[in-house]
Amino acid sequence: MTTIKEVAQKAGASVTAVSMALNHREDGHVKKELAEHIRETAKKMGYRPNPLARSLRTSRTHTIGFISEEIATTPYAGGMILGAQDAASELGYMMLLVNTDGNADETSEIAALKRYGVDGYLYAKMYDRISHIPASLKNEKTVLINANDADGRVPYITPDEVAIGYDATKRLAEAGAKRIAYIGCSDNLIAEPLRFKGYKQALADARIPFNPGLAAKVPNDGPALKTVSTLFDEQQPDGFFCFNDARTWYVYQCAAQRGLQVGRDISVVGIDNNRIIKETFEPRPTTLELPHYEMGYWGARKLISMIENRTLDDAAPDENQTAAQIPSLDTPNPVRIRCKLLERGSLVGTSEK
Repeated sequence: MTTIKEVAQKAGASVTAVSMALNHREDGHVKKELAEHIRETAKKMGYRPNPLARSLRTSRTHTIGFISEEIATTPYAGGMILGAQDAASELGYMMLLVNTDGNADETSEIAALKRYGVDGYLYAKMYDRISHIPASLKNEKTVLINANDADGRVPYITPDEVAIGYDATKRLAEAGAKRIAYIGCSDNLIAEPLRFKGYKQALADARIPFNPGLAAKVPNDGPALKTVSTLFDEQQPDGFFCFNDARTWYVYQCAAQRGLQVGRDISVVGIDNNRIIKETFEPRPTTLELPHYEMGYWGARKLISMIENRTLDDAAPDENQTAAQIPSLDTPNPVRIRCKLLERGSLVGTSEK
């Protein structure tokens, strides 16, 4: 195992300078250029700090807790957890994950994390909402992921819901659609009115009059198919912005029943890059991918910057993992991530990519 003394010899610096540089305490003691050279040398040599020795020295365990509410059972949880874990690992931290299913359970799980001495907490939700941080985390370093902090006490990050609606509708207009329908969600979700707002803004910018008859809010069940079918017959839309990929099924089904082909006669854009949908639908729907990995990655880096009370460089994760640009850590609340549009074959005039 590479030691600090070996790094010092290779970098041509003192052991004290290496220790300060590796712990990001070089200000006023080690020149910036030398500190960066030391860290780069340590990285090339595969240096890894001894976590036990470091925790004794800093009174920190270099672990963070990830608290989720049913997130481990959702199809997108893996991306959020992976993003947080990648960021934590890059910065020399371990992450402990607990999944909760109610207030009592949440309290006991947070207490367990405290017994392990974690340095801070990521509090994650399964979908964008207004959320209250638990009282047991009131005096703890905490970052909220995929939700808005109702009390404005902690940093939080969510998808840019208005931009989702705007970008989806704008792309439909660019594909030539003039009668763009919105297949929304009848549930009381914070994303619903925001995506609808983006839809209307994009129509206005494209100089397409808003038609209330082209907007329908539906659940995920049989009556939704009937609503979309009626919309087809009464409004003859040529483009569809769907609240999520699951609701594109109603459009595909209704189109097939009328001898219409998605990508040839009508254009469709969904949201969330649902794996089942993209692997079974033909053509695959163009979609905006929700930034679960990016939210987890940003959240962990933000939390660690708070724990260590220092500024971190802008994130540069593996580009194969990310689909959206990660905001700067100094962005004030609310922090929003603009989602990336994944273009496939469901737009008129385009081919599968």
